[in-house]
Amino acid sequence: MTVLEPKYRLRRQRVFLLLSGIFLGTLGMLNILGITRFIDLSFEVFGLQIPMTLAVGVLPYPITFFCTDLISEIYGRKRATDMVWVGLVVNVWVMIFIWLGGALPGYESIDPNTGELALDAAGRPPLFFEVQTLALGSVTASMIAYLSAQYCDVRLFHFWKWLTKGKYLWIRNNGSTLISQLVDTTAVILIAHFLANALPIDANQSIANQLVVFIASGYVFKLVVALVDTGPIYAAVHFLRPYLNLQPNEEVDPTDFSSVHLVVEQSTDTQEAT
Repeated sequence: MTVLEPKYRLRRQRVFLLLSGIFLGTLGMLNILGITRFIDLSFEVFGLQIPMTLAVGVLPYPITFFCTDLISEIYGRKRATDMVWVGLVVNVWVMIFIWLGGALPGYESIDPNTGELALDAAGRPPLFFEVQTLALGSVTASMIAYLSAQYCDVRLFHFWKWLTKGKYLWIRNNGSTLISQLVDTTAVILIAHFLANALPIDANQSIANQLVVFIASGYVFKLVVALVDTGPIYAAVHFLRPYLNLQPNEEVDPTDFSSVHLVVEQSTDTQEAT
């Protein structure tokens, strides 16, 4: 039995913590940004105007899929799934403090006629409470969509990894991300509208058409980013495997950073368990 050098165990721990930290930090940030602002990226092709409206919280979201795919590739499905569940806890943690910040007494003016917070000249509540309303709506929607999409991403990634015997990283990276992000985008837009009523919907236009634009815009953005990040994924895996002392078909053991699993053996066990 080959004894792993201490430096490799330490590297495996640090890289996992770094990827997890980026994932969880990005997740917390995007849920606070959420739907506080929408960006108009509409463009024209051959004289045809293509509408593209993105919530600002969508911008960092593809980074979370980059992290889960990289952790899935290097550390296996169990650790990737565990990180997804920790992400859900982070979502709940964010919601608790957003609620607490509004529940505690502050220095805002109170309307003597209604007993409610006084609105400004534009008829808007104090900034925090406006952000709170939008953030709670987006976090509620994103928690449901996030769990569905990330679970789908990890499962599909490892299904294709098993199917291809650990080859063709681009297939599992793009295939799992593109399908899971379609699930996420559709779910978060529908939930944000029908349950949280948090989208800037124009009542004078077709609601269905507007929802399709929101879903298509978010998905196209994520689709482009997913295709672009294939290169960085390959580069990261190419660098990390020798850096972490891993062979092409090996993953770090889910219970011990010193041990490894072969992809085929691990995936076969998973498939039989399924």
